[in-house]
Amino acid sequence: MPAPGARPGHADLRVSNQDREQVVEHVKAAYAEGRFDKLEFDDRLERAMTARVHGDLMPIMHELYGSHPVRPMPYPPVTGRPMPGHHHNVRAQTGGDRLGAAAAHLLPLTGLLVIGPLIMLLAAGKTSPYIRKHAVEALNFQLTLLGATVLLAITFVGFVLMPVLWIGGVVLSVVGGVAALGEGDFRYPFTLRPVK
Repeated sequence: MPAPGARPGHADLRVSNQDREQVVEHVKAAYAEGRFDKLEFDDRLERAMTARVHGDLMPIMHELYGSHPVRPMPYPPVTGRPMPGHHHNVRAQTGGDRLGAAAAHLLPLTGLLVIGPLIMLLAAGKTSPYIRKHAVEALNFQLTLLGATVLLAITFVGFVLMPVLWIGGVVLSVVGGVAALGEGDFRYPFTLRPVK
């Protein structure tokens, strides 16, 4: 059944990426205004991103604005940083974003411990919020790991624990890389986060 105010037959028209993105922007704006909680935000975002026809998007807009017509919202300017407090909602725009984000987690395995994520942060972090989010997380983890290694090296018990720590670091880096490729969020456990 078409949404209220829909023209006959309009609900069955296929949506374009631009149609989806405009509804996503409306959903983000409503969430930023505090009009619904994280669970409701995720639900609407998921429905908007997977919409196939206008009939899928109309109920979302109706939930946001009732039966009042809404003028298309201008696209926000592309900035290097996501809106404050919205790091967890950042999505990869391209396959390149996913590869870059995965590289931020996996480069430390090549011996570029802190330098790998730092390179990704400086090279692509300004143009891709998704890469920036993952590079910052990987950088903070590598800094924490390095700090823990220095502190553990002082004691004999710590010296014995170091290999376990580093094996855990390798496993977590791989998991982070896979999560980034799959467009998922990933947060390392036991990590200090001096870099924001």
